[in-house]
Amino acid sequence: MKTAEIRQRYLDFFARHGHAVVPSAPLIHSDPNLLFVVAGMVPMVPYFTGAEPAPWKRAVSVQKCIRTLDIEEVGKTTRHGTFFQMLGNFSFGDYFKAEVIPWTWEFLTGSVEDGNLGFDGDRLYVSVLGPGHHPSYPDGDVEAREIWRSIGLPDERIVSRNLTENYWHMGVPGPGGPDSEIFYDRGPEYGPADLDAGEDRYLEIWNNVFQQEELSAVRGKDDFDVARPLPSKNIDTGAGLERMAYLLQGKNNLYEIDEVFPVVQRSAELAGISYGDREEADVQLRVVGDHVRSALMLMTDGVTPGNEARSYVLRRLLRRTVRSLRLLGVTDAVLPELLQVSRDVMSASYPDVLTQWERVSSAAAAEEQAFTRTLDAGTQIFDTAVRQTLQESGSTLTGERAFALHDTYGFPIELTVEMAQEQGLEVDTEAFRSLMTEQRERAKADARAKKGGAASVEAYRELRGQGETTFVGYTDLVADTTVAGLIVDGQVVDRVPAGQVAELVLPVTPLYAEAGGQDADAGQITGDGLALEVLDVQRPVPGLVVHQVRVDAGELHLGQQVHAAVDPQARLAASRAHTATHIIHAALRQVVGPNALQAGSYNKPGYLRFDFNASEGLSADMRAEIEGISNEAIGADYAVTDQQLPLSEAKERGAMAMFGEKYPPIVRMVELNGPWSRELCGGTHVERTAQIGLLSLLGESSVGAGVRRVEALVSKEAFQQLAAERALVANLSGMLKVQPDQLAERIEKLVTDLKSAERTIAQAQKDQALAAVPTLVAAAEEINGVRLVASHQPQVTGNDLRGMATAVRDQLGQGPGVVALIGGQDKPQLVVATTAAAREQGWKAGDLVRDVAAVLGGRGGGKPDLAQGGGTDGTKIPDALAAVRTALAG
Repeated sequence: MKTAEIRQRYLDFFARHGHAVVPSAPLIHSDPNLLFVVAGMVPMVPYFTGAEPAPWKRAVSVQKCIRTLDIEEVGKTTRHGTFFQMLGNFSFGDYFKAEVIPWTWEFLTGSVEDGNLGFDGDRLYVSVLGPGHHPSYPDGDVEAREIWRSIGLPDERIVSRNLTENYWHMGVPGPGGPDSEIFYDRGPEYGPADLDAGEDRYLEIWNNVFQQEELSAVRGKDDFDVARPLPSKNIDTGAGLERMAYLLQGKNNLYEIDEVFPVVQRSAELAGISYGDREEADVQLRVVGDHVRSALMLMTDGVTPGNEARSYVLRRLLRRTVRSLRLLGVTDAVLPELLQVSRDVMSASYPDVLTQWERVSSAAAAEEQAFTRTLDAGTQIFDTAVRQTLQESGSTLTGERAFALHDTYGFPIELTVEMAQEQGLEVDTEAFRSLMTEQRERAKADARAKKGGAASVEAYRELRGQGETTFVGYTDLVADTTVAGLIVDGQVVDRVPAGQVAELVLPVTPLYAEAGGQDADAGQITGDGLALEVLDVQRPVPGLVVHQVRVDAGELHLGQQVHAAVDPQARLAASRAHTATHIIHAALRQVVGPNALQAGSYNKPGYLRFDFNASEGLSADMRAEIEGISNEAIGADYAVTDQQLPLSEAKERGAMAMFGEKYPPIVRMVELNGPWSRELCGGTHVERTAQIGLLSLLGESSVGAGVRRVEALVSKEAFQQLAAERALVANLSGMLKVQPDQLAERIEKLVTDLKSAERTIAQAQKDQALAAVPTLVAAAEEINGVRLVASHQPQVTGNDLRGMATAVRDQLGQGPGVVALIGGQDKPQLVVATTAAAREQGWKAGDLVRDVAAVLGGRGGGKPDLAQGGGTDGTKIPDALAAVRTALAG
C-alpha cells in the first residue's frame, strides 16, 4: 500500500466519522521558540491551551514535520528521519476514550476493502498508565484498560507503564492526561519478546492522548501537580505515517518506502554501486534519500538556504547530502536531479512541490555550486589542520582551527566534526561555540534589544483567553475603548504609574500591529488626565494585539476608558510603501517571470525592500524596466480594493500567498487593477495607486542562494533622493565644465587617465626599488659567516618590497645570506628571504619573520626561503632590524 494511499485512507476514515479535514500547516512555525513544526499536534496547541477558540469540534489532519535533533542517527537506524508526516485526529470537548479507542482499532485492523489498513490484530500491543505512579491515578488508567478489553484485546497484550512512558503534558502548567500507545510486533528476528527492550521489535505506530486535567505545577516528566479536571476533555492522536508505510510495504526501514527509496536508488546508480552491498555505503545512501526529501519539502514551504535559523537547517541538510554523495564518489552536481525524483513521488500528496519546482530547483543548484567551491577550498585547509594536529601528537582539533574553517571558508562545524571523526579525531566544539558566541555578541551588540520588555507567553495567553482583539484600522483611525489588560516585565498588573513603559491590551484597536513586513503604526492613546505614547504594536500570540506604551501623564489602570488614535501621516506613508511593495512584486513577475515569487519583505514610511526567488541578478536594463512599470502603475491611478473570502476561492482566483505562511479559512485579498496584482495581505494600503506619487529603485543584491533583494524609496523620500542626485550631477558638471549628458564620458576618461598614471607611478617605484639593490648588496654585513642585508625602505611596500628582497638575495652569491627588509612607516611591512646555503645552516625565513614581526607588534609567517609579515608600531623598526642581527649572532 503506497504512502499516499495510507494517508488518504486515514483522512477518509475520520471524515466519515464527522471530522473536519484540516490541511497540513506549513513546516515554518510562527512560535519564535520553534523553528519548525516538530509534531503533528503543534498547530493545534493554541486550541488545546485555550489561547484561541477551536474552529471545529473534531478535526483530522496529516501534518508535515521537521525534526533534526537526531540528525546524526539518520541512515543508521530504521526509524530516524528529518522529515516525517503525522496522522492526527483531534477532539475539542467532543468525543473521548470510549469513541477514539474503538475507532483506532477499527482503522488499524479493519479490512482493506472497507477502507482500513488491515493490520494483523494479533501482532498489536497497547500500553496504558499503570497503577501506583501518581496520586490522581492510584489504579492507573482503568478506563482505557477496560475499553481495550471490551474490544477483545487480551490482558497479556495490554502493558502497564509509568508516567514517563504513558502520561502527556507540555512541560508547563496547562492541559495534561494519560495516553495509550500502540505497538506492532515485527517478530522474534528483531529482538526478545519484551516491550521495554527497545523499538527494534515492538515499533510504536500510534498514540492516543487523553487530555482530561489541568496541571498547576510541572517539575518534570513524571513530577507534576493536578489542579482540577479540565472543563472539557480533549483527544490528541498522533500516528507515524512513515512507520505504517514500511510495515505495510514489507520494508525494513523508512528509507525503503515508496516516498524515499527512489532517491536512494538513483543515488546508487549515480555512484555506480548497488544498495544493500555494503553497509557503510548504504548509510550514506539513506542519508541522501532522507535529506533530499526534507530539503524539497522545506524549500517548497518557502525556506531558502542561508546562515541563520531555518535557512541554516536547510543548508545543513543540502550540504550533508552533497558530502554524502562525495563519499560515494559522486562529484558532479546532481541535487536538482535527485530533488526531481523526490518531487515526482511526493506530488501525489503535496501538489505544491510541482508548482514551486522551478524556484526550488534553481535555489538547490545555486547552493550546490556554492558548497562545492567551499568543500574544495575548505577540505585542503582541513587536511592541513589535521596534519598539524597529528604532528603535535594530538587527538583533538582545536576550537580555533574549527572556527577558522567556519569563519574564513564557510565550513559548517557539523561537517568539520564528521570529517574529523573519519580521521579518528575529536573537535573541541565547546571552544568553537565560545568563539562563535564572542563573534555573535560583537556583531549584534547594537541590535540585541530591538524588541525589549517582552512578556512571557503565559501572560499573553492569559489575556488572550479574555477574547480576541478586534482591529478596526482598515476603516477607522480612531477608536474609543477600555483597558482590558496590562503587562509590566512579563507580569500581568492592575495599574501602571506615570513614567513607566508597559504593554497594553485593548478589546478594539485602530493601530496596526507589525506583520507582513509592515512596521507597526505610530500613535497616541489618551484618557481623562492620561497620555500614552505608542512605542510599538505586536501580535505575540494569534488574536491578541499588544501595544507597548510609555505613560507620559496620569496613571494607567484596568477598565479605564481611553481614546486610541493612529498618526494619520505615518499611516499614509506606511500604506504608500506597502502598496508599492505589491506593485514591485507584479513588475518583477512581469519582467523576470512567474517564478519571481516573494521570499520576504519589509516596508516603512518612505522605504521598501522586497526579496524574491531568482537564480540570477537583474541587469541594468531589467532594473530600469521594473522601475518604469512600477511608475506607470502608479501614474495609471489603479484602484486598490480588498475583500474577505474563503482561502480556497482566493487561490482559485490566482491570489499570491507567502510560502510558509499559515492562513485562516477566511482571508483578505488585496487587488490593484483586478488581476494585475492580486495578493493575500493583512496590511494597510492606499485607496488608489496615484497616492504613492513616485517610486525610485535604489538597487538589487543577493541575500542568499536563489534569493535576490530590491530596495526602493517611495513618495517624498523618492523625490528627495532624485533631487539630491540631480544636484550632484549639476555640481559635477560644473566642476568638469561639461554638459550633464557628457558627464559619464568625461568621468570615464578621467578614470582611464588616472589608471594609466597609477601604472606609470607603480613602474617608476619598482624601477627605483630595483635600482637600489646593488647599493644594498654592497652594504651587506657579515655575522657568524652569514651575509646580512637588514634595511628600512620607507617608500617601498607590497609586491615591490617582496621583489626587492628576492632581487637582493639573488645577488648575494652562493654563500649563506639573509635579507630582512622593512617597508612603510606607521604600519610597517616585513619581508625576509634566505639563500639555500643559509637554509642548510638552519636559518629559515618563516622563523625569522615571526620573531621580527613580534618586535613590530604584529605577526608573520611563510616558507623557509621567503616569508612576510607586518606590524603596528613603526617606532620599533630599528629594534626589529637589530633583532635580526641578534638572532644571527646568537
